[in-house]
Order: sequence, then structure tokens, then C-alpha cells
Amino acid sequence: MEQSRVDWPSFGLCAAILLFTSVPLMVYPEASSAYLESLYTYIASEFGVLYLLASVGSIGFLAWLAFSRFGNVQLGDRDDGKPEFSTISWVGMLFCAGVGAGLLYWCGIEWGYYYDSPPFGVEPRSAEAAEWASTYGLFHWGFTAWAFYCLPAVAIAYPYYSKKLDILRFSVSCHWFLKGREHGAIARTIDFLFMVAMLGGAASGLGFSTPMIAAAIAWLFNIEPTNTLEIAVVFLCISLFAVSVWLGLKKGIKRLSDINVVLAFGLLAFILLVGPTAFIVKTGLNGIGLMAQNFIRMNFWTDAFSDSGFVENWTIFYWAWWIAFAPYVGLFVTRISRGRTIRQMITGMMFWGSLGGWMFYIVMGNYSLFLQLNGIVDITGIMSSQSPDAAIIAMLETLPLAAIAIAVFSVIAIIFAATTYDSASYTLASSATLHLKAGDDPARWHRVVWALALGIMPVALMLLDAPLRPIQVILLVCSLPILVVGVAMSMSLVKTLQSDSSEAN
Repeated sequence: MEQSRVDWPSFGLCAAILLFTSVPLMVYPEASSAYLESLYTYIASEFGVLYLLASVGSIGFLAWLAFSRFGNVQLGDRDDGKPEFSTISWVGMLFCAGVGAGLLYWCGIEWGYYYDSPPFGVEPRSAEAAEWASTYGLFHWGFTAWAFYCLPAVAIAYPYYSKKLDILRFSVSCHWFLKGREHGAIARTIDFLFMVAMLGGAASGLGFSTPMIAAAIAWLFNIEPTNTLEIAVVFLCISLFAVSVWLGLKKGIKRLSDINVVLAFGLLAFILLVGPTAFIVKTGLNGIGLMAQNFIRMNFWTDAFSDSGFVENWTIFYWAWWIAFAPYVGLFVTRISRGRTIRQMITGMMFWGSLGGWMFYIVMGNYSLFLQLNGIVDITGIMSSQSPDAAIIAMLETLPLAAIAIAVFSVIAIIFAATTYDSASYTLASSATLHLKAGDDPARWHRVVWALALGIMPVALMLLDAPLRPIQVILLVCSLPILVVGVAMSMSLVKTLQSDSSEAN
């Protein structure tokens, strides 16, 4: 059943903020880049420690919750007693929504930045630098990322299903403090912060992935990768978003996710088999072991003495990205998790989400690292002299049946973008809908409008000469208020669980 009553104040204010931030980027790209550079440095240095504390707090809180007596609490009742979606489809949808095409972009090249500028004062381009380079991507895309995603998912899902609420918004996570004021000023402020963070996070993901997709298409058709081609790719992705959100969860997002999981892991299996299998496996296992051995150190490392900028440029950037995306992932996972327990949600997201990301980094990342270390392709040289996108294509060119591999890679990236951002369109539409009961969907036209809106800021970012720093700034600015809400949602969840448990006894 579709709900069509739009919350026009939230809709209009969020649309206005989108235009207010995108237009200056388009009209004054050079001045915008300079301002954003200084803003990032200030926020990362002054507030960066809050992101590190939030990462540790999220992991600890979820571990306690999963193995407490509240872990057995079921999220929503179904007549057949089974979850609404099978485990395979559930994992596929949450994974595709949580990682997107950004995973394909970073898994093959992220090690290159750490190889040239490693953490912990390690000598650049040394054997130890290569070891840390193959490890830090696993850390950034592992447990901490999914802890950030999982916290709002549980905080939203429990009150939404247990109280049988008729709204599906980020503010539901603070239900204990908002009883009877779900449409009040505080709730609207929380939802507005989420919608702004969602637009910033979505813009960032598309800002990374669309130039990569354009580079792959340019290689396949032997044409020049230009801004025009990149913008055309944005509109291609938007068209897929619109069709998918129009079809809905079960016909659109679920089918795309199922298809993409098969294609993506099929490509990884191909690379593993035709590439240096022993090197990939050994380096992957070594990376997991090194991360496990240093997990606490990596989460608490502030780089206080050497002040190399590694933490601010990378770890805080990633934590900000996950936090900006977390409310959206939480809302979407809430919608697809009816019938599961709190423990199943936490362990499923933390384990399957982390494992999926690690497989990409272990296979594709270590294959790319192998090419560099053995002098087959100068990946880091291409990254600095041309672009990271060109380096990704250069890596794929070395595979047997390169044209097919790049074509499949392109399809996977496009579908990843589509499944992520039609999920984002769905949650934005849900947040701007006045009433939405369990099992209901926001109006189709509403979902399509947000699918179109999500393409505005990525186009603005593409007009900047160096889009990475603007993307990082957008993520930092959008994620900072969500940190405050995260504390409130954790308290609200515990109070609601304890209150319901006392009443039941």
C-alpha cells in the first residue's frame, strides 16, 4: 500500500538546502574549493576525536546489546513467524545499500595512498608500508563501518515495530524522548538533519563512482572520458534509480540486489582464479591478522605526535562517510528486517557486511597491489599522473578477457549505484511522508522525485577540479550533527527496551 501524504515543510526545506549548496559549487568552483579545503582542516582537527570515540562507543554498545537479554527481542510480528525476506536477499539488499559503487572505486586503489603515505611513521613504499596498505582498507570498510550502520537500524526498528508506529523516519530512533511529539519541532529537526546528511552522503558516493563508470565506458567504446560523459552516466544511473524505486522493494531493489551480488562475487572469483591466487590469499590473511592484532590501536590512534594527517585525511573521512550514511541505512534495514531479532540484525550486519567488503579488498585490492610490486603496472604512478579512475581501468586491462571483465565491472558499478540510491530515494521519501505503517511504501512519484534530486550535487562536484576534498568536507559537515543524535538514540533505545521488559514482567 502506498502513502501519498507528503510532509511539505520537510520536503521543501531539504530541497532548498540542496539547491543552496549545489548552485555555488557550480557557479564559483574555484572559490568553493578553497573554502572547503580550509573548512575540512578545521573540522577534522578540532572535532576529529569525536569520530574516533563514536566508533569505539558504537562497537561496544552493539556488542553488549546483542549478547544481553534484549538480543532475543523480535522486530515485528508475521503470521508465518518467518522474516519477510530470506537471509540471502536480506544480506544482498543491506550490503548493496550499505556499500554502493564506492566500494568498487576504493578497493582497487586505496592501498596506493597508504603505500606512498603509510601510517605509524612507516617508511613510504617499503615492505612494511605495503603490509599496512593491504590492511587499512579492511579496517575502514569493516566492523566499525557496520557498527555505525547498525546502531540507528536497531534504534529505529525496535520502536517502529514494537510500538506499531505509522511513521518511518530517523526521529523514530529517539522515540522515548518524543512520545506524543513525533511531528513536533525536535522530531522535524532530527529528520531534517538526516535528510541533509543523506543528500551529502549520496552525492559523495556518486561523486566517486560516476567518473569511474565513465572511464570504463570510455575504454569499452574507445572514446575520451569527459565531463559530458560523466554527467551522462549520472543521468543513466538516475534513470535506473527512478525505474527501480517505481517498481518498489520486492520487484526493484530486491531483484537488482540479487543480480548484483551474483555478478560482483562472480567477478571476484574470476580475478582470484586467473590472478596470483597464492599472493591474494596470503596477503588477505596477513591483512586480517594484522588488523585483528592492532584493532584497538587503529581505533584509538590520533596521530598526536607525528601529526602526519593520516587520521584526519582517511580514518575520520571514512567515519564521517559512514555516519552520514548511517541513518539512511538504518531506515532501509528497518524496512527489510521485519521478523528478525535484534541479535540477528546486529550479528548479520556486522559479520556479513564486513565480510563482503573484505572480499573486495582482499581480491581486487591485493591483485592491484601485486601488479605494482611486480612492476607489471605502475598503479600509483597512474593515480598521480592521470587519475584514480584511469588506474582502476589499467588494473582491469591486465585480466584475461579484459573487455568482458571491464563490461561486467561497469554493470556491477551501475547496479551498485542504482541499488544504493534508489534505497536512498525510498528512505528520503519515507522521511518526507506524514504517515507510513509497517509494510506500506511512500508514493511512487515521491520516490522518483528524490531519485532525480540525488543527481544534482554529484553534477556540481564534477565541475570542481579536485572533487575529493569537497566530498570530504560535505561528509564532515553533514555527519557532525548526527553524532549528537547518536548519543540520544542509544539512550532512547535502552530506556524503551528496559521499560517494555519491566511491563512484560
